[in-house]
Amino acid sequence: MKLLLVLIAAVVLTVVLGQTAWQILAQPTPVDLRELVAEAMPDSGVAHPITAVLLNFRSYDTLLEIGVLVVAGMAGLSMRAVAPLEAPAMRTSDTLLQALLRWFVPFLLVLSAYLLWAGSDRSGGAFQAGAVLGATGVLLRLGGVPLDFLRPGLMLRLGLVLGFAVFLLVAVMGAIRGDMFLAYPQEWAGLLIVVIEAALTLSIAMVLVGLFAVAPAQATERDWPSREGKR
Repeated sequence: MKLLLVLIAAVVLTVVLGQTAWQILAQPTPVDLRELVAEAMPDSGVAHPITAVLLNFRSYDTLLEIGVLVVAGMAGLSMRAVAPLEAPAMRTSDTLLQALLRWFVPFLLVLSAYLLWAGSDRSGGAFQAGAVLGATGVLLRLGGVPLDFLRPGLMLRLGLVLGFAVFLLVAVMGAIRGDMFLAYPQEWAGLLIVVIEAALTLSIAMVLVGLFAVAPAQATERDWPSREGKR
């Protein structure tokens, strides 16, 4: 029965998407999105068209993407009961890695901050900055540095939902003011986008590091009994 309901839902969704695509293709006068974006750029609060589209003109999609990412992070971290997030077997005392960490970690932190700030007028933004910040956390974990923020507690919860919560708060505040949902006041658009992207950067990095920390820990915990049995 469940499988039948899933198949019906999939068929309905396929039909709806197909009809939507057909209507778009059947438009007699195709819309030039580049012209529309260029006309609206003065009101976007940023100077880069991609950032303007992702965080202003098409912010609904970005909000939903962050929501999906947060749910994925929570689902992954919920498996922490299978194995500890800081399994001793996952730590290394490799001298070369420890030396590289002293050089790479500060550089990656600066690079992440630069990508976040540069996103307003050039290539960059929250997703790129969050990925680099997440890679920094991965390197720290591989180097045996304890990641206390991944342990169950208030810091973990806040880190995961911070970006989505700030994004949603800005959207609701706009609606309360009488504007459209996710519509920014023109005079505050630039500042609000920077605040949203800063919060998103932290949450994206937290999710990525958390998913990395959980997956290998499960394999390590599962292998421990077999190793002890071989002894």
